Parts: sequence; structure tokens; C-alpha cells
Amino acid sequence: MTPRLSKLPSSLKTLALAVGTSTLLLACSPGQTQQTKPIHIDGSSTVYPITETIVKDYNAQSPSDIDITVNFSGTGGGFRKFCAGETDINNASRPILKEEIEVCKKNNISYLELPVAFDALTVVVNPKNTWAQDITVAELKKLWEPQAEEKIKTWNQIRAFWPNQPINLYGPGKDSGTYDYFTAAIVGTEGASRTDYQASEDDEIIEQAIINDPNGLGYFGYAYYQKKSEALKALAIDNQKGSGPIMPSQNPTDAEKYRPLARPLFIYVNAVTAQNNPAMNDFLDFYMQKAPKVVQNVGYIPFDSDDYTKLYRNFHKTKVGTVFGGTSEFNLTLDQVLTKRAEY
Repeated sequence: MTPRLSKLPSSLKTLALAVGTSTLLLACSPGQTQQTKPIHIDGSSTVYPITETIVKDYNAQSPSDIDITVNFSGTGGGFRKFCAGETDINNASRPILKEEIEVCKKNNISYLELPVAFDALTVVVNPKNTWAQDITVAELKKLWEPQAEEKIKTWNQIRAFWPNQPINLYGPGKDSGTYDYFTAAIVGTEGASRTDYQASEDDEIIEQAIINDPNGLGYFGYAYYQKKSEALKALAIDNQKGSGPIMPSQNPTDAEKYRPLARPLFIYVNAVTAQNNPAMNDFLDFYMQKAPKVVQNVGYIPFDSDDYTKLYRNFHKTKVGTVFGGTSEFNLTLDQVLTKRAEY
């Protein structure tokens, strides 16, 4: 049975809806001349499988010859292109940051912030690793914080009864939204990470490196783990708040317990393109219709179908911008979300 956002904890569902319904403005001005133009999409490798699948499905059924390209360069790399006006949609695995907001503002780029799924950011090891079954947030911080560089090199430095063997780290590069989110959630400061690890903006490269390394450890979106779950081993995450170790999954009821590594995923849409390119409105409508099934099949947590419909159809009541204020947030309560929405 397909998980539904309506079964998520109320704080998470309200977060998703508050983000989505605060930012759509797709109506065109009366009498406005429109011309169908190509749609260029870039950004997050985490969100890429969702958007890529929807683009393929759209191209297969679209009667018109609309040129839609989708690539990935990381959330940060994508926002540099998006805020320069080089792309129309940016896939993002974290909210837009303050410096990116300023660049968009400087370049007169207004944007619509659409949540499209929830993700359980996953920490993985090689299946030949027989000693590690779970890891705490504090241990992850000890392993990844800048102070660990060239100092924390073996497994037994994390837990004394783990073996005195090298611990080889793999992870996203600095242009990745997953990198930004993970460092903020685990280390406490966005972008604060040791640098002596093998980095890539391509999650499949990280994936393959750990598959080939019995002492490897890394992190990426849950969909990439699920795709290779027979060749990788996920670690349960213990946030030390009473729930015990929680495995990443597509189970919506586990999302709140999996904090701080449960996160919303987004697409950001150039608002002017949405107004002036009729293909964009048609594509976004198709995106929201197909998202529940595609998100589920790719390996993330989908929203309820009615919620996707509401996000798109209620655009006339909303406005451009972000409700996150340029930072990622990990533990918003229902009241806090409602307060943020009222103040926005």
C-alpha cells in the first residue's frame, strides 16, 4: 500500500504543506503573449531520479515536441545556475540558503518553492562490516566534524569494541545539498566537515565506492540505498532522545523518529518562466499528478495525492519565496510551523 502523507506526524505534514502552499504563483496575466520554450532542469542528485522519471513519462505522452533537459550538479551547483537565470527548475535536497536568496534577488529571479517528497538520509557501510549495526548522532559528529580530520581514522575510535581497522569515508561534495543538510544536522554547522574523505556530487559513485570497500562508510538519499540494498548495509540512527536506533525506511510513521536525518525534498521553479512559458504550467501539472507513484517507486516518502493536487491548484492564494529563511530546520513543531506561516 502506498504510504500517504496524511499518515505522517502532523508536524511533518504541516511543514510540507506550509512550504508548498506558501510559494506558488503560476497564474498568467490576461492577454499576455506566451511562447513555448525549452525547460532546463538541474540541481540535486537526490531529487534527480524523481524529476528524471517524470520528464521521461511526460515526453512519452506529450503530443508536442517540448525540449526538457534534466541534469544534476548538486543543489548548490544547481542554485548557482538557477539564480543566474540559466535554468528554469532547480532540484533541491535542502531549502535555498541566504546567500542564494541574495544572488537570486540581485538577478531579479523570483522562485516558487515546491516540496515533492520526504527522504530518510541514509548512512551506509559495506555488508562485510559485521560489527556496526547502528550509530548515534553524537558518534557521527565525532566522525565527521572538522576536528576529526587526520585524527579519527579507525573504527575503534568511534566505539572501543569495534575493530582497530581503517575507517574509509565517502560522501557528497560541497556543491551537494545532502552535504549541506548532513553537516548542519549532524555537526551543527552547515558546511562544517572534515575534508579527508572521498567526495563526489554523483551518489552512484559514492555507492559503488562503499560496495568495493569493506571498511567504507558514507551517506546519501534513501532511494540510492534502496536501489542497491543487497550490496549495501544501512545503519540505524540513534538520536539519543528515547526512541533508540531507527532504521531508514519509506514508512511515514518512522519519519519523526528518524530526525534529524528525515528531510523534505524540493523543486524550485523560476516564477517568470512559469508565467511566460505555457509548457511549464503543463509540465508542473503533470509533475504533481505523477509524483505520488513516482516518488514511491523511486524510494522516497510521497505525499498524499490530494496534497499534491492542492499544492498546484491553490496557486492563486500563494506567493513566491521561501518559508525557511535561508536555513535548514530539523525539529519544527506544529505550532512553530503555523507561526512561521503566519509571519511569512
